[in-house]
Amino acid sequence: MLKGYVQVYTGAGKGKTTAAIGLAIRALGAGKKVLMIQFMKSPSYSEHKILGSISPDFLIEAIGKPFFIADEGSIPAEDLAKLKDQVVIFPPGNPPAEYIELAQKGINMAREAVSGGVYDLVILDELNVALHFGLVSWPEAEAVIDAKAEKTELVITGRNAPQTLMDRADLVTEMREIKHYYSQGVMARKGIEN
Repeated sequence: MLKGYVQVYTGAGKGKTTAAIGLAIRALGAGKKVLMIQFMKSPSYSEHKILGSISPDFLIEAIGKPFFIADEGSIPAEDLAKLKDQVVIFPPGNPPAEYIELAQKGINMAREAVSGGVYDLVILDELNVALHFGLVSWPEAEAVIDAKAEKTELVITGRNAPQTLMDRADLVTEMREIKHYYSQGVMARKGIEN
């Protein structure tokens, strides 16, 4: 690659992480080195069982806890009841310190990875969500983009990408939900959503 670009996969529809993993597989097939940092996710997702061993040129790091977080009022009571104890609710603008610390660890790792020249493709999975919840600030995320080596491809995923990020990116893809079985009460299924 002569030049690496900044790609953003966002939107309310399913498939953002899946698309990033597909791109990682394609890059590996072309002899590229790939790092995927997952903000907001613990290593409990099914992809961790295979991606860590798929190639010595692929590294996946989960920087998160096994619980979703959301600010008060952002999840309808009906959906919150379905999640039961799988979500941590916090007052708007005051996310839990332990989540901020994890996100900061991920941002530091990302800045080093994009600038180091070791990886051809760096995926920051769910960084948009970390931005949305205030675990990472826009200046911190922008510093990662600014640090990107010219040949490094950077992919940032997650719903609610801020406009400042979309303006800065070279490619933005929005996954738009048209229909989802979640509205029929189907929760995340192992091997499909989890």
